Amino acid sequence: MREELYNAIKNRLEALCINGAGEYYERPDDVDVDDELYPRAIRHIDLWNHNVEFIEQETAWERPAVFIEFVPFKWHAIVPGVEYRAQPLINLHVVTDWAGQKGIGEFRLLDKIHEQLAGLEGKTFMEFDIDSSSTNHNHEELVENIETFSCVGFRHLK
Repeated sequence: MREELYNAIKNRLEALCINGAGEYYERPDDVDVDDELYPRAIRHIDLWNHNVEFIEQETAWERPAVFIEFVPFKWHAIVPGVEYRAQPLINLHVVTDWAGQKGIGEFRLLDKIHEQLAGLEGKTFMEFDIDSSSTNHNHEELVENIETFSCVGFRHLK
């Protein structure tokens, strides 16, 4: 479930583009990924590993960046040894450069991310949608918005 969900989130976010006027749009599915023709709105996507906290120790990553965090969750047996269900929370750490008051526009990016991901489904998950949001200004020149999503996840054995 996590691998499929991670890849689905990453693919949807990679399709979000921005033009020179700051307008967001989705890259057509049938075109090659070309950052010059279709500039990605999100420059870096990865798994969360306390990336913002250790930014001085890491290799620099482009921003805006999104780090995907799977919050610990509990599986519930529907048919023990065969089928399990969970309702995981997934935090998207959306990291942008601090731009003062003119940076308020970064909230448009959060809305576009929500639009890209709302209703996302796969073989092992469904009902993907936003649950909560928070903004963290404790990183000097960075702003970290945490968008928490939830879904229903499935695990089938045998």
